[in-house]
Amino acid sequence: MNMTINTNTIVSATEANQNFSRVARIADTHGQAVIFKNNRPKYILVDVDSTPYFEMTDDEKIDVVAARILKEHRAAFEELAK
Repeated sequence: MNMTINTNTIVSATEANQNFSRVARIADTHGQAVIFKNNRPKYILVDVDSTPYFEMTDDEKIDVVAARILKEHRAAFEELAK
């Protein structure tokens, strides 16, 4: 999965640990805060009010996850179907 990261949303894991309120304000302002660990994106803090994923019904969420699992493990499912 490719992801474009707004540099205004990046914080270090150390800063997130020491100043969570700042990270939360970033998520409030931008919809998310991206927490880097070892100079790589590791975690995302998401404002659930501004994220369309959370507006999905439970059935829609299940469909998304099921499609992801099927795609990732298609060969195994095909083998099992034999």
